[in-house]
Amino acid sequence: MELTELREQIDEIDAQIVELYEKRMEVSRQVAEYKLGTGKKVFDRQREAEKLSRVKALTHNEWNGRGVQELFEQIMSMSRKLQYRLLSEEGGPGRLPFIEVEQLKTQEARVVYQGAEGSYSQAAMLAYFGEQIKSFHVDTFRDAMSAIEEGCADFAVLPIENSTAGIVNEIYDLLQEYENYIVGEQILQVEHCLLALPGTELSDIKTVYSHPQSLMQSARFLEDFTWSQISMQNNAFAAEKVAQEQDRTQAAIAGEHAGKVYGLEVLRKGINHSDTNSTRFIIVTNQKIFRRDARKISICFEVPHKSGSLYHMLSHFIYNDLNMTKIESRPIEDRSWEYRFFVDFEGNLADSAVRNALRGLREEARNMKILGNY
Repeated sequence: MELTELREQIDEIDAQIVELYEKRMEVSRQVAEYKLGTGKKVFDRQREAEKLSRVKALTHNEWNGRGVQELFEQIMSMSRKLQYRLLSEEGGPGRLPFIEVEQLKTQEARVVYQGAEGSYSQAAMLAYFGEQIKSFHVDTFRDAMSAIEEGCADFAVLPIENSTAGIVNEIYDLLQEYENYIVGEQILQVEHCLLALPGTELSDIKTVYSHPQSLMQSARFLEDFTWSQISMQNNAFAAEKVAQEQDRTQAAIAGEHAGKVYGLEVLRKGINHSDTNSTRFIIVTNQKIFRRDARKISICFEVPHKSGSLYHMLSHFIYNDLNMTKIESRPIEDRSWEYRFFVDFEGNLADSAVRNALRGLREEARNMKILGNY
């Protein structure tokens, strides 16, 4: 047969497939109406597995069997998404337990940050909240999360990602563990400075203190000197040490804000070799709230440990035309080679497309949690 004739046959078959697909979606719509009336869940994992096994058995070879299985996985996925949408439009169960607010109540708020005075976290806090707050600092990220969960603070400021060093793993784990939620973010440009006692010359310095990451990021500057490099818990502690010990042979690498807090002089500014180095801080509270103008949503979820699981979860963003901006994974404790996924995407919890996607994810994923809308 000529290629043109073969293509005509394919066109005829495709038209039949489309007709049958639309018939199936109409039946799915009726199924959604039934489930709305009875309260049945959309996703029936056992029935779908049985269905896939039956249609696969109708084929005549293994290759076709795999193709038909993949085809029907997609058809059933689209059927579920249609049902989720119809259930949402009809006001079905599953409203999101988050309260929309016009603005965050930041006036005279109690804010906690990790580290010491003069840290980048404190600088991010001041950039976001301003001076009219009551603030205190704690030693660890966990202490900060506990402070807001227990009501000792209204908000916490936590670093979650650096443009050169990547994510802060512990923050992701704590967001899943605690019932605290992201309500804002602050991006702070990281500009490391060489700080010393006033009047100190470069020739006086013998030892420099800083966080290991800051020492690494300033390596090109430091390689011109023979100074001993000593790691500290964070940059602010390094600046505090230099100020307290009043030793001109010591210097610290920290932000300019730390120099102001501890009365140190900036000997060199911007010594980190990347001028695009920034850290993203999140603002966290223990209330399930989101601002009316919030445009980013963070969630986490687990998936069954089988082929295609993550693909099917992410298809909810595609179907609802939502732009996913970030995905990270973290190992699940006590479950070898299984992972929890953290996703950021654009949207607002009041948007119907967002609610549809979250409904589908909640039904099909394991332990889906909304981390915040901000």
